[in-house]
Amino acid sequence: MPLRIVLADDHALVRAGLRKLLESLPDIEVVGEAEDGRAALALVASHKPDLVLMDIAMPGLNGIEAAARLSREHPQVRALILSMHQNEDYVRQALRAGAAGYLLKDAAPVELELAIKAVLRGETYLSPAVSKGVMSDYVQRLRGEDTPGEALTPRQREILQLIAEGHTTKEIARRLNISVKTVETHRTQLMKQLDLHDVAGLVRYALRTGLISTDK
Repeated sequence: MPLRIVLADDHALVRAGLRKLLESLPDIEVVGEAEDGRAALALVASHKPDLVLMDIAMPGLNGIEAAARLSREHPQVRALILSMHQNEDYVRQALRAGAAGYLLKDAAPVELELAIKAVLRGETYLSPAVSKGVMSDYVQRLRGEDTPGEALTPRQREILQLIAEGHTTKEIARRLNISVKTVETHRTQLMKQLDLHDVAGLVRYALRTGLISTDK
C-alpha cells in the first residue's frame, strides 16, 4: 500500500513543488491539498492519510493549532511541520502540539524523504539546523511551569489568531458558529490572562509566538 499524504500550505506553488517531489518518491501518494488548517483537517477526516505535511503560517487556523487538533482527533495520523522559521519557540510549540517532526523548507529533497521515514517509524525528526539545543530546551520547559500563553485553550488560541489576522467580532462568531458575546468573552479573558490591554497587544503577542507570521 502506498503512503498516503495530505499537503497543507497556503501557497499553491509550494504545494505544487512538494507534490511533484513526493510523487517522484516510491510508494507515495498525495491524496489531497489544503490551503489552511481547517481544510487540512477536513481532508484528513475524509481521506484517512498516514501523514500530513503542514506549513506553520496559514490563515484561519495555523499549522501548530491544526497539528494539535490532529493529535487529538486523529492520533494515528502523523504531522510533519514544514517551515521557513528556525526560531526555537516555533519548534517547541510544534512539538508540544503533537507534531512528529519539524523540517525547514530550504532542506535538501533527500532530507524530506528521511524525515517522512523517521516520523512514520514513530521517531521525532528535526532539521539539523534547528535541532541543536531544541530537545534539551523542550524537556526543561515541559518539566517547568507553563507560561500564560502555553496555558491558553485551543479555542482561545484559535480566536486569538483570528483577532490578530484582523477579523471582526461578528466575522469570528460566524466563522466559528458561536455568538458575538462568546467571542467578546474570550477576548476579555485573553487580555486578562496574557496581561494585555488592547487588540494591538494581542496582535504583537500573536506575532511573537508564531500564531501569525509577518511573511504573510
